[in-house]
Amino acid sequence: MPALPLPRRFFTGHAVSLPKRLSEISDRGHEAPAAAAGLRDDQVTAIWRGMKGLYATGMSPGIALSLRRHGELFFDRTLGYADLENRNPLSIDTPVCLFSASKAVTAMLIHHLAEIGELDLSQPVCHYLPEYGCEGKERTTLMHLLTHRGGVPRVQSPVSPEDLFNPARITELMQKAIPQNPGRTQAYHAVTAGFVLGAVIERVTGAPLNDLLDSVIRKPMGMKHFTFGLQNASPAKNYTTGLRLAPVDMFLKYAVGAVLQDVVDVSNDPRFLDITLPAGNLFATAEEASRFFQMLLNGGSWNGKQIFRPDTVRRATSSIGKGSKIDRTLMIPLEYSPGFMLGARTLSLYGPGTPRAFGHLGFISIYCWADPQRDLSGALLTTGKGIIGPHLPALVALQMQINRQTLGR
Repeated sequence: MPALPLPRRFFTGHAVSLPKRLSEISDRGHEAPAAAAGLRDDQVTAIWRGMKGLYATGMSPGIALSLRRHGELFFDRTLGYADLENRNPLSIDTPVCLFSASKAVTAMLIHHLAEIGELDLSQPVCHYLPEYGCEGKERTTLMHLLTHRGGVPRVQSPVSPEDLFNPARITELMQKAIPQNPGRTQAYHAVTAGFVLGAVIERVTGAPLNDLLDSVIRKPMGMKHFTFGLQNASPAKNYTTGLRLAPVDMFLKYAVGAVLQDVVDVSNDPRFLDITLPAGNLFATAEEASRFFQMLLNGGSWNGKQIFRPDTVRRATSSIGKGSKIDRTLMIPLEYSPGFMLGARTLSLYGPGTPRAFGHLGFISIYCWADPQRDLSGALLTTGKGIIGPHLPALVALQMQINRQTLGR
C-alpha cells in the first residue's frame, strides 16, 4: 500500500502522528472484484484516493467506507484508529455510532408495523399513545413525526446532557410540549420525534425496541451488531475536531439541544451503550449500514428473504410531494420522505446529480444512503466531529469521486 506523504495533523486537544504507511492503520473486507460491480480497478482506486484525501485532512481519527454496486460489495475499508489513547486501529468489524442515521432504521420499523396492520400512519399519535394527546398535539400524526412536521423539533423545558441517559424523562417532556404549527412547518426533529416513535413501537408490540429490530432486520439479515446501544463489543470512540466557534455551538444547541463537546462526551459515556435512543444510538459497521440500504434498494429483499414488502419500501423512501423546503431547524433546503432525507439534482446531501438518492445523515460527516440511479448503496462513517475545517472540500471531493466513478453501465 502506498505511503502517505503528509505532515502530522492536529485534532482539537489531540496530536495525531500519522504512520509512514497506511497499511499500519487500514483494514479491508472481502471485496468483490471491480468487474463484478461493473467497474474498473482504476475507478475503485480513485475512490480509495478520495478516502485517503479525507483522512489526510486530520479531521477524523477513524473513517469507514462501504460501497455496493449492482449488489456487489466492491469497497469495504477503514482508515485510522478506533481510539487515539491506545492507538487501536479501526477495523471493518468495529461498530460505530450512526447518530441520526439511526432514524432511518426506526422509521422502517414503524413502516413494518404499518405493513402488518398494527399501525396506521395517518392516525394521530395519541391513538396509540394517549398521553401524547395534549397541549395541542391531539392531531399530530405518525406521518407528521416521520416527515419532521410534528411541531416539536426540540424540548422546550430545560434539559441537560445527563437527561439523555433517562429516556423516560425526555418522553415525559415531549408529552407536555406545546407544538408550533404541527403538520405544516418542516423543522428537523434531531432527537425528539425518535423518543415518541420508539414509545409507540414499544406500546404496540409490548416489547423493547431492540426486540423488534432483532426479529425484523438484524437476525434475518445476519447482522452482528446493528442494535440500539451495544453489548459485548467496544465501539469506536468519537472526538471533537476542527475549529471551535461560539456561533457553531449556538447553532448546535438550537438544533440538537447540546454543544459539540457535550454531544461527543455523551456518545463516549459507557452509559450511552446501555440505553435506547431511537433517533441516535444505533451501532453498526459501515458494511452493515450499506447492507441495510442495499436491502432497501432491492425492494426490501435480502438473500432470498423479504424483509419488507416492495410497496412498503416505496412508501418509506418516496417524496410526499412537498418538494425541497427550507428546513426551519437546519436552515438548508431539504426534502423528506416518511423517514429519509432525499437527494436532489444540484444541492444534494449525497453529492451533485443524485435526484433519486435517499438516506440519512448522522452527526457530522456520517452518510448512509442508496442511489437507484447508480444501483449503489453506501455508508461513510467518521469519528471526527468537526463542523468547520479542511475536511469539507475533501468530503465533497470524495462524494464526487464516488458518484462520478459509479455512474455508468
